[in-house]
Amino acid sequence: MLVVHVYVHVKPESVEAFKAATVENAVNSRQEPGIARFDVVQQVDDPTRFILVEAYRDDEAPARHKETPHYQTWRDTVAPMMAEPRTNTKSRNISPEDSSW
Repeated sequence: MLVVHVYVHVKPESVEAFKAATVENAVNSRQEPGIARFDVVQQVDDPTRFILVEAYRDDEAPARHKETPHYQTWRDTVAPMMAEPRTNTKSRNISPEDSSW
């Protein structure tokens, strides 16, 4: 399983709009067969910072996700809300629950 953490820093005046758009994207993303988990978390000590935690069932799922209308709508909607470009890290799940063990 591929786990992607997307780090997002939004403008203070955009926090609520970002949350609404991102939760909508998460709800739709969870319906994709290649996505095992899609969480949106907000940093406690700085509410302008978010992490999207995306768990993909295979290495091709992220590309398929980026082709969906809901992702493209989210991307275009939140772009002007960013205080800086978003970044990400990619990891592999090594827990025993992962079927690759």
